[in-house]
This record gives sequence, structure tokens and C-alpha cells, in this order.
Amino acid sequence: MTGDYKIRSLEELTQIYGSPRRVSLIKEVNRITPEYRAWIEASPFAVLASSGATGLDCSPRGDAPGFVQIADDKTLLMPDRPGNNRIDTLRNVIEDPRVALLFVVPGLNACVRVNGRAEISIDPDLLARFSIDGKLPRTVLIVAVDSVYFQCARALTRAKLWDAAGHRDASALPTAGQILAGVETGFDDTAYDAELPDRIQKTLY
Repeated sequence: MTGDYKIRSLEELTQIYGSPRRVSLIKEVNRITPEYRAWIEASPFAVLASSGATGLDCSPRGDAPGFVQIADDKTLLMPDRPGNNRIDTLRNVIEDPRVALLFVVPGLNACVRVNGRAEISIDPDLLARFSIDGKLPRTVLIVAVDSVYFQCARALTRAKLWDAAGHRDASALPTAGQILAGVETGFDDTAYDAELPDRIQKTLY
């Protein structure tokens, strides 16, 4: 390729994309409205983005619909369930409280986005609020909401995310064990993959 095709200014971007439509601006509010509440409470899956001194993180979070609780129209509560103990997100929150959430509802192509500032709590009453089968989360993320808006359905529509015809068979891609074997010589991928389903079920909460 020849020439310089990089966009380096907001003015250049505006020349290409123009101005957003009015509805794209008025949909953003600084609180959780009843309509946005309905979407968040129906969502069993969210993606949580954060930023810190060591880099960026974008982590999946999931549980039964309503697993992210709405304390009031400016506050969300998210339990931190067992995971890989890398705690990339939590490390970031300590350094930079800004977070972003993307809520997904299975079968629907629109999403709801929340931007805010988070803090990490070990308040016993708050932990107990998220108890499942007597098991508590290690911590709870308290998110002070700055903005809420819905993401239109184009991305998920283009991806055909919910269309079973496009779903891939797991055998078509490397397993978790095979990925690990590819980065560490001698890693026993067969044993890891055999034990993984049972380990996940035993450590969900």
C-alpha cells in the first residue's frame, strides 16, 4: 500500500462519519431508567471492561438473570464469583475506578451499556446478599453509574449470534488444554481437558 491513510484528528473522523443522529444522543442518560432496569435484570451475561497501569481488561461475567443487582437508579452491584484468580479487573479498579459494562440478553440483538466508577467491597451484609447454596462471593463490585444507553442491534444482527445454523462444533477449534500445550512444552492437555468440565461445575460458586 502506498500513501498515508491514517486518520489522526477528530476533524478527519467527522468528515468520514458525519454527526450522530439525534436518537443516538438522547438515548444516553445518567441513571438507570425503568426501561433500562428491565434489560439489566433480564441479562444473564455481561462483559466488564477496565483499565489500569498494567493494561486493559475485558472480562465475561455471567449467572442467572438479575445477577447484577440494581441498588438504586445510580448504583449497580456485581458479585465476583470464583474464577482463575488473575483478578485483572479488580487490580485495575484499585488503580483506576472507571469501568464499562455491556449487558446481553439471549435471543435479542440489542445490548445495554453502562459506564461508571467502581469500588470493591467485602461488606458482610453485601456478600450475604449474593449467597448461593451458602457460598459467598469473595468481593462485590459497587458501580456508581455515570451513563446508560442501549447499543443498536446491528452488530449482533450481522454476527447472527443466536442463529444455530452458524454455531460451531467444539471439535473444530483447539481445546483449552491444547492451547496450553501450545505454549508450554510437555503440558498434559488430555488430562487437563478431561478434568475441566467437572472442575468448572464444582467451582461455579
